[in-house]
Amino acid sequence: MADDLRGKTALITGASFGIGRETALGLARRGARLVIVGRDPARTEEAARSIRQQSGNDWIDFLVADLSLQSEVRRVADEFKQARERLDILVNNAGAIFGKREVTREGFEKTWALNHLAYVLLTFELLDRLQSGAPSRIVNVASTAHAKAKLDFNDLQSARKYSDFETYCRSKLANVLFTYALARRLEGSSISVNCLHPGVVATGIARDMNGLFRLAFRAVKPFLTTPTQGAATSIFVAASPEAAGVSGKYFVKCKPASSSPLTYDQSLQERLWDVSLAQAGLSWPPTRQTSSPL
Repeated sequence: MADDLRGKTALITGASFGIGRETALGLARRGARLVIVGRDPARTEEAARSIRQQSGNDWIDFLVADLSLQSEVRRVADEFKQARERLDILVNNAGAIFGKREVTREGFEKTWALNHLAYVLLTFELLDRLQSGAPSRIVNVASTAHAKAKLDFNDLQSARKYSDFETYCRSKLANVLFTYALARRLEGSSISVNCLHPGVVATGIARDMNGLFRLAFRAVKPFLTTPTQGAATSIFVAASPEAAGVSGKYFVKCKPASSSPLTYDQSLQERLWDVSLAQAGLSWPPTRQTSSPL
């Protein structure tokens, strides 16, 4: 097939179910050597086994981590780097909506930590491997929900006011802003970075939402996009020849689309960039990498 991935290595987070699992299966069927990341050991191991069986591809490994914790993100990156010298495709997919405000033991609101800071930190930690695999691709799974959000830099942790859906929307806005800011910095490096809306997909993402939103989600679930359909755009951006060399774009239904007007505000992108790097203990250019992509 045109998007043959034999010999290429991909890492997909949140790949034990839903969109991430279907994305992993799609890349495995194209011949990629996969590392999938999930939070639950048994479910992640089962996903890896099932993907091997369904794809006929034995090059499927897995790592287990709670990516809402920066220590776990760093551990996953270190384990990956100990085993592999290059990375061709990174799909930042893991995410959730939480019905009540939770704070990680590292002091971050959990939605922000998992849906946004994990994307930032894992990407930074693996930039040297992405450079080794160049031309390589970073795929950030965002959502059209980003258009409903604004950033309050005085309350990014939702300490004053918490709404599960609003907090989720804010994290997806951050995904898009981060993508655009990173794409500018990676220009000319042969590492592309794009984000996407997978569709409104019937997955388990709403299992921790509060009662009202959870009931509404259940009511419309039969009419939503399936995980297989939702993974199509992730697979397209990660693997298709049409997306080769394309960077700094937002995709919907396998085509570049316009994100919300707010996302094109470079001053907002830069402010979020600075705050995110500070929260994750990072600097630019990366100081922990063996080679800089710049």
